[in-house]
Amino acid sequence: MAEIILISGGCRSGKSKYAEKLTQQSGSKILYIATAPVFDLEMQKRIEQHQQARAGKGWDTIEEELDLNTVFINNINYNGVLVDCLTLWINNLMYHYEKQGITINEAIITDKVNEFLTTLNKLNLRVVLVINEVGMGIIPENPLARLFRDLSGRCSQLIAQAADQVYFMSCGIPLKLK
Repeated sequence: MAEIILISGGCRSGKSKYAEKLTQQSGSKILYIATAPVFDLEMQKRIEQHQQARAGKGWDTIEEELDLNTVFINNINYNGVLVDCLTLWINNLMYHYEKQGITINEAIITDKVNEFLTTLNKLNLRVVLVINEVGMGIIPENPLARLFRDLSGRCSQLIAQAADQVYFMSCGIPLKLK
């Protein structure tokens, strides 16, 4: 059964840096699963900064925008795995479903997250998951943004309930919630 650690917080709160630290503590064989699609030059630069921060540390990286389950099933020989981040995974799922003419909803995201948790519970490794806290600001003005906020919140709740540890990052400081 995997040890699951969830790290949440706002943008630039220190989530990724802390997640990397916790993942490195799991051993020498580490996998980084990146969910970010490259959709513009600025995003490419962000991705390169993350890659440079891990350079020389022996991390393997897999870029996967949608199918986290298959990545975990095919890569079981790691001590620790970091998924950065579930927020973009949700965004990618929304886009994928929209392209198929399907409106994703909380029932679908609940099924996806529960499938993911079932996969994790079959493995024996440390899994560190990063997700943005998107529900602490103003109520979004449009239905798509509200749906994204709701799906992210549902994902956070489900993962947090299953997690062994949960941290909220604020100003680069981890606050242990569970």
